[in-house]
Amino acid sequence: MPAAAGAVPFGPPGAYGRSRRGPVPLRFASMSDRTLDLDDFSDLIERPNGGLRRDAEARRARSGVPPQALGRLDELGEWLTAAQRRLPVAPVRSAKLVVFAGDHGVAEAGVSSRAAGSAHTLVREALDGVSPAALLARRAGVPLRVVDMSLDCEPSEFPEELTRLRVRRSSGRLDVEDTLTEEEAERAFRAGMAVADEEADGGTDLVVLGDLSVGGTTAAGALVAALCGTDASVVTGRGGARIDDVAWMRKCAAIRDGLRRARPVLGDQLALLATLGGADLTAITGFLLQSAVRRTPVILDGVVSAACALVGQRVAFRAPDWWLAGQVSGEPAQEKALDRLAMDALLDQRVRVGGGTGALLALPLVEAAAELAAGLPAADGRDGSAGSEGSGDSAGAAGAGPGAGLVDAT
Repeated sequence: MPAAAGAVPFGPPGAYGRSRRGPVPLRFASMSDRTLDLDDFSDLIERPNGGLRRDAEARRARSGVPPQALGRLDELGEWLTAAQRRLPVAPVRSAKLVVFAGDHGVAEAGVSSRAAGSAHTLVREALDGVSPAALLARRAGVPLRVVDMSLDCEPSEFPEELTRLRVRRSSGRLDVEDTLTEEEAERAFRAGMAVADEEADGGTDLVVLGDLSVGGTTAAGALVAALCGTDASVVTGRGGARIDDVAWMRKCAAIRDGLRRARPVLGDQLALLATLGGADLTAITGFLLQSAVRRTPVILDGVVSAACALVGQRVAFRAPDWWLAGQVSGEPAQEKALDRLAMDALLDQRVRVGGGTGALLALPLVEAAAELAAGLPAADGRDGSAGSEGSGDSAGAAGAGPGAGLVDAT
């Protein structure tokens, strides 16, 4: 795999590189030269700056707007302040929609109303600007990036930039076989990490996360059921294309068969992703964890991103503090995952179309929260240290610490 932007070489203890987000400890060698150890994320990810969050709350209390009058917008503004390590918070200026795409072999079992191997048509609609997510992204002025992880088509059908990280042509059928080999799972996970590094190094200050797949909600339901210890029927939904009762029963049976196969690997999250998740969900999990390392906030979309976030929580318990649930899709597996993640979605719009559509609907709320937190003046004129990375009791937590480290995805 080619070196990702932001890759760091060996460095002496205490040596630092530079990034758009400040100094980055060179704590790890190139990941191509070492075994991928998911335990590293627990060491590297730290929570958004709690001291600055309290400072933002105190600053907001000095404004002329009555307490709690802005509802969750206040909470979002304080969260962004802590994530940016900046008081007052900077408005969101460089959001991007990042969509991971792939086909799933389990679609051959008739679990979707779409034909198996047809996810490339969804990608083509997005690239042509006629999908719901593409239309909303264009209206919001948000660039769209699609990453092909396992589309069941020839790579030549799409630009090389879209297909360069592809792991395989369609993932395996989770009810009868592993979706990925061990080597493919590691490649997919590293690919997601590389995309997170590229976005952080490119100046993206907020990611709207999406997915495009056929069979992906089946894989997501299987992951959620495995991690929550629930029966397949509890997490099996109708999917974005609204399957009928017969297809629902086939989907439920496929998830139940996948769960039996996954029992021996429940303690190994990468092996679990290889067994059930496929290349796209494995890459999304790597992307979410590395985004938390790089301090890049992410808005989750539907059941697929929620399932990957649940896996990410098992890897590093502090990671979900960097993610927001954009909207409730109505899929039971998403509801179960968000409950385990202790996340309240910003919207309840029941959007299931995928591609990041639901998360894009939540983006204006996050942008509005940042504008209000940045623009409302303090009543007594004290404004904090503009552009600072710490004030008051937060200063000691604001410098480059373990969470500022970079897990190199090359």
